[in-house]
Amino acid sequence: MGVTPVAVNAQEAHKCSGAEIVLNNIMTRTSIRAYQGKTVEKEKVEKILRAGMAAPSAMNKQPWAFVVVTNKELLIKIGSELRNAGMTAKAPMAIVVCGDKNKMISGDGKDFWIDDCSAATENILLAAHALGLGAVWTGFYPDLERCGKLSTILGLSDNLVPLNVIPMGYPAQNPAPKDKWKPENIIVK
Repeated sequence: MGVTPVAVNAQEAHKCSGAEIVLNNIMTRTSIRAYQGKTVEKEKVEKILRAGMAAPSAMNKQPWAFVVVTNKELLIKIGSELRNAGMTAKAPMAIVVCGDKNKMISGDGKDFWIDDCSAATENILLAAHALGLGAVWTGFYPDLERCGKLSTILGLSDNLVPLNVIPMGYPAQNPAPKDKWKPENIIVK
């Protein structure tokens, strides 16, 4: 039932099935907190954002907005003023995944934006990894104080709620993937 992660380089990838490539990408993705100074190409950023927007969402509301931050002053300010986001100061870019209140389901489904934006975030992380980039999910919501500070730094409109910041770039580290397989976390009925 487990999938053993195996690093697959571009030359070996053609020997793998699509399922193996996808599973390998999932199993080898790690959180990267140190980056090279190299700029991330616009074409890669667009592919990553397209992957985020391909995520499932409740009632297909797509209640997200993606703020792409490449301004070095803003990256430094985010990294220096917001705890747990220090690595952002040295990243060449970050994507801030926000919930858009104008696109959220009303009533009992209003909090589904969190699930939807989380799915988009995972797609972004996996796409970044598939494209040779490193990234890390730094959570902001539901810490409203942190969300407020980030909103102020970025000048976000009141309808946007920051779920997380994803610092991203070419990795300056190569940590081994963690084996997170725990059969005890499975309940079969």
